[in-house]
Parts: sequence; C-alpha cells; structure tokens
Amino acid sequence: MPRTVPGEIVTQASRVVLGKERQLKLALACLLAGGHLLIEDVPGVGKTTLAQALAKLLGMQFHRIQFTSDMLPADIIGVSVFDRDLGAFRFHPGPIFTQLLLADEINRATPKSQSALLEAMEERQVTAEGETRPLPSPFFVIATQNPSHQIGTFPLPESQLDRFLMRIELGYPDRAAERALLRGTDRRELLAAMPPLIDAAALADLQREAAAVHVSDALLDYIQALVEQSRRAPEFAMGLSPRAALAIQAAARSWAFLEGREMVLPEDVQTILPAVAGHRLQAASEELSGERLVADWMTKVALP
Repeated sequence: MPRTVPGEIVTQASRVVLGKERQLKLALACLLAGGHLLIEDVPGVGKTTLAQALAKLLGMQFHRIQFTSDMLPADIIGVSVFDRDLGAFRFHPGPIFTQLLLADEINRATPKSQSALLEAMEERQVTAEGETRPLPSPFFVIATQNPSHQIGTFPLPESQLDRFLMRIELGYPDRAAERALLRGTDRRELLAAMPPLIDAAALADLQREAAAVHVSDALLDYIQALVEQSRRAPEFAMGLSPRAALAIQAAARSWAFLEGREMVLPEDVQTILPAVAGHRLQAASEELSGERLVADWMTKVALP
C-alpha cells in the first residue's frame, strides 16, 4: 500500500471538515491502531461529519445511532422476533452490526444502554439471548459526547472510557475556515460526492503496516517510565493501566506510520499522549485542570 494513501485520506477529509487536519490525522491514527475514538465537544462543530467522511473515504459500511435517555440495549444489539413461517424466533440484528458505528451523543443514554457497547468494543462480538454473534471486520466505534455540564447527560464510567483508545476535541474553527464553510458547498453534498479511496482489505493492509513500525527498547523504557510516573504522581487519583500502555504504543506506531517513518520517535509518543491518556487520568482534586496535568506529567519524565 503506497504511503501516499493515508495522506490523501486526510487531505480529502479536510475538504469537508475544515481547519481540523490535526484532529483528522489523530482520528485516522486511532483507526489504524485498531482502536475506538471518542470525540467530545459542543454540538455543531463537525463531530458527525468527521465520522461520516472517514466512513466514506475508507469504504466502510456505516450506521449511526442517536443515543437518547429512553434507549434500550436491544435498540443497539438487536432483538429476536417470532417468525410464524419458521415457527421459531429469528434474530434481527441491530445497528451495531456494521463496520463503522457512530454512537452519537453517547452520554445522553443511561448507563444500561451505554454498557451494551462494552463487549462489542473489546471483543468485537455481542451476546444476545445467550448466543454470541461476531461483528463485521473491521469494526470501529466513533462516539460523540457532549460536555458533562450540559443538560441530560450521563457521565461515561471509567471502564467504558478505557475502551476508547483516543479522545479528541474539535473546537471552533478559526476565522478563515469558518468563512470558507459559510461560502462553500453544503457538507451533505460534499459527503455524497466523496468516493472511497480504499476498501476493507486495503484498510487491513494499512493496519498491518502501522503495527509493524519498529519500537526500540529505549522507546519502551520511555513509555513504561511515563506509565509508572502516572501511578506515583499524587496529582492523579489513579494511574494508567497496562491496557493504556499498550494503547500508547499502538497509537505512537500509527502516528509514526502516518508521518512516513519506519520507527517510533519520542515526539510521536508526546504527540498522541494527550489524546490517549487524557481521558484515562483522573485528577485527585477537582480544582486541577486535566490538560495542564497531562502537560506537566510529560515534562517529569526524561526523554530517551
């Protein structure tokens, strides 16, 4: 697979999601690492558009679920309905049976409905009515989340946050990007005209190439030192888990791959670290800022 393909994906997506090339690149790195992505921001900044653009460009089957407070797990997984012709119950798959699932406003659903995604995100399968059913491959979840202070939200528990390899924020566009948005074509028309650049098989090839990027022993020492520092730091209520360490390594490999390198550098780890660790680290005091804590934490660990 030519190294120009991932760059072209980011370039094409940037024509729809204006002024957010870095966030698009992080999102693509997350998908190449085989993880799931959480996008947290206020409504109307392009979270759904980003997910739709990636699905189109990657040639993936796409379903969207609008999470609401009255949603049930069966609305996500599916339900069995009695078939009179067969004389038996027949399972009707829910929208989770897709390749790229957009869980829109995931924190507007109750914890019971949110938990329906846990097995799917970790095991790539769902269990319904005593039977386990595999999900399509590849399977990615992009969830959007409104800020927790907004009305009608239910905070995601730590166990579910840990299932997301990255969390990013889009933020408001700068003045030039917003002017281009106001003068440009409707985003829905651009999405409809967007052709896929790769298919599922090519995406699997990209994932294998990203996973093969070399990580030296010195880089592993650096990752371990960062994780150990998070566990010792009194600023954090709890440190990073072994799953988080694996996530840092996988995300750094994907970022290095997107940068066209065959080995991971310390800068790659530092670039992806806020997105990978920020939602996993809890401040010991509510007065402390999460972003500031992550920035200070990185400076306490020496570069290899």
